[in-house]
Amino acid sequence: MATDKVVHQLAIRAGNKLRDERLMLATAESCTGGMVAAAMTDISGSSVWFERGFVTYSNLAKTEMIGVPADLIDRHGAVSEPVAKAMAEGALRNSRAQVSLSITGVAGPGGGTETKPVGMVSFAWSNRLHTAVETQQFKGDREQIRTQAAAHALRGLLELLERRER
Repeated sequence: MATDKVVHQLAIRAGNKLRDERLMLATAESCTGGMVAAAMTDISGSSVWFERGFVTYSNLAKTEMIGVPADLIDRHGAVSEPVAKAMAEGALRNSRAQVSLSITGVAGPGGGTETKPVGMVSFAWSNRLHTAVETQQFKGDREQIRTQAAAHALRGLLELLERRER
């Protein structure tokens, strides 16, 4: 299971890769409440490759801050791949970054439904040319789910950056 130490190590690896590629990152986080942005900015020198982080916990914040269409949220729900995709793309549109990631999910302990249970988290990673989306189901308490989600988002970012090299 992912820990704060794992998240920190992934953030260092991602930061090094972003620096080497001369890219800047923007994040859009809901259920993780800025955990990825915090992990990235814990690293000295991160201002070279971390452009900004949006914490869009409410639906209104998603709409106002990064332009997620309200009707998209109404149709699919805030925890969905279409909304995660719109969040990642909105983070790019509203920043100078070249790559972004987004996280939206149900961290619990409440808020889950039969179709969107506690631990369900949707992710997106975007590089202005392509946006990849994915949904995962994590287990554990609220903090464990949030930490696993942050680690998964950083692993996905590393994959996106490695694909750029090929």
